[in-house]
Amino acid sequence: MDFKIQGRDKASSARAGLISTDHGTIETPIFMPVGTAGTVKAVHQRELRDDIQAQIILGNTYHLYLRPGLDLIQKAGGLHRFNGWEKPILTDSGGYQVYSLSDRRKLTEEGVTFQSHIDGSRHRFTPENVMDIQRTIGADIIMAFDECTPYPCDYNYAEKSMKLTHQWLGRCINRLKETEPIYGYSQTLFPIVQGSTYGDLRKISAETIAAAGAEGNAIGGLSVGEPHEMMYEMTALVCSILPDDKPRYLMGVGTPANIIESIALGVDMFDCVMPTRNGRNGMLFTSEGIINIRNEKWKSDLSQIDENGQVYVDTQYSKAYLRHLFVAKEMLGSMIASVHNLGFYLWLVKEAREHILKGDFALWKNEITPRLMRRL
Repeated sequence: MDFKIQGRDKASSARAGLISTDHGTIETPIFMPVGTAGTVKAVHQRELRDDIQAQIILGNTYHLYLRPGLDLIQKAGGLHRFNGWEKPILTDSGGYQVYSLSDRRKLTEEGVTFQSHIDGSRHRFTPENVMDIQRTIGADIIMAFDECTPYPCDYNYAEKSMKLTHQWLGRCINRLKETEPIYGYSQTLFPIVQGSTYGDLRKISAETIAAAGAEGNAIGGLSVGEPHEMMYEMTALVCSILPDDKPRYLMGVGTPANIIESIALGVDMFDCVMPTRNGRNGMLFTSEGIINIRNEKWKSDLSQIDENGQVYVDTQYSKAYLRHLFVAKEMLGSMIASVHNLGFYLWLVKEAREHILKGDFALWKNEITPRLMRRL
């Protein structure tokens, strides 16, 4: 993987760059649609490629390992061939799922034993076999195995968890050195900074991760319930320490306003289930604010979804038609809303990139952010 910075904003830490992988290039800042189980929910790969113009999508190690399973993925030739996505893929290591399964897992220094959410069967993840699993899935960018702490989190637990994440990182790196990619293209490891909301722990973790010398780095353990200002404070601190010439990935973030603020802090890559999950529940993001399409006020509104005239995908529908689909419980409603929201998110980061390159990102950010947070 290669990363080149193409432009910077003079009034903030925002930058525009280009990540090169064996499956194509990625223009940053970038939002990555979440395809947890090998699919972005309610969205066809053709729509991802042609309408939304996604440049990279995510898969999840935990979910893909359980279903459809590694044997089938390897038989298909890796996830790219299995799901028909020809552009870059990033896989989360499963650390977040382990965190979310706190009631059905046992954590030790060796790894994590957990019960499947599907059938209750018992499984074990270690830094070594999580690297092997991600080799088999075949993502271009793979994540180190970490422990994601909850919020709020006791300082002693956060420190112990951070040290465990650092210990596991060393084992991940060693395992990758012992193995080779399966499908003939390179795979890049991103370590993950942890430390909860404690500045001293975040500083130690960021310094440790930076010293690992990886080709890219991630910031984990945020957007788990802490106030947004605290998230921004931790993100700014970490970005000031992580290498400037490597891409920075803020995991699981977030709202459109979160993304714009974090770009200003120096983050390059984002993912979140919000555009598709909220879309399936009738929440639409636009350049003028947030719409709950189920509301009665949209019943006879034949205007297009974005009042500012922005078109995020090739096909536009009226608010009235989309509301009708949701009220009638037609699957097409969730599909249109998901495509619209992903189109909006990709439009937003593309606009951010263009303003960074033009040199007026900070001015644009200050103008658009209040609108992004407005309820229509």
